[in-house]
Amino acid sequence: MVGGTRSAFFVRDVSVETRSVGIMLQPGAAKALLGVPEDALADRHTSLDALWGADAGFALEQLHGTDSPARQLAIVEALLSARLAAASALHGLHPAVARALAGMAHMAHASAHEDDAQAGTIRELVRQSGYSHRRFIALFRGMTGLAPKQYTRMLRFDRVLGQFALNPAQPWAELALESGYSDQAHFHRDFLAIAGMSPQAYRRAAPASSRHVPV
Repeated sequence: MVGGTRSAFFVRDVSVETRSVGIMLQPGAAKALLGVPEDALADRHTSLDALWGADAGFALEQLHGTDSPARQLAIVEALLSARLAAASALHGLHPAVARALAGMAHMAHASAHEDDAQAGTIRELVRQSGYSHRRFIALFRGMTGLAPKQYTRMLRFDRVLGQFALNPAQPWAELALESGYSDQAHFHRDFLAIAGMSPQAYRRAAPASSRHVPV
């Protein structure tokens, strides 16, 4: 199963005990490893059969052949390494997108209240790319699954969760400010939309993993 880039939460049924092993891909990797760009997979789950065909069944047989999570992870890594070696050299991260991602850290620190500043930064990234606005957005979506504004929004939210994991007792107002939010109302709206719960409910859940919360 392939889980594409998401800009909001999803609910998984864990009433039946299962075990899984997986990896997180970097921007631009889907085309080489899965045969389709990231935006074709975004906000959904796609069966690996639909992407790899018979190779997906072969991979599943190998994984079921061992109960060792470490061995299963090694098998997945070997399968992906083989596909990467066979992929065209053209299936890499586009230079214009690579430059934009390198500049995203600064944009993510911008205040969520300063929408005009963010828009200006994105315009500058478009100008530096040498492409039209429409072409740049299409390239960026194809490599990341999200538009630049959505991507910076997720970076900022991820920074909140990272800071929370380091200090769960720290007040949300401080965490939000440190992560680039200056408007508490905007922070709460973003948290609810992305996590599917309020900051207070998230703290009460005390998740062992910041991205997997029992509800």
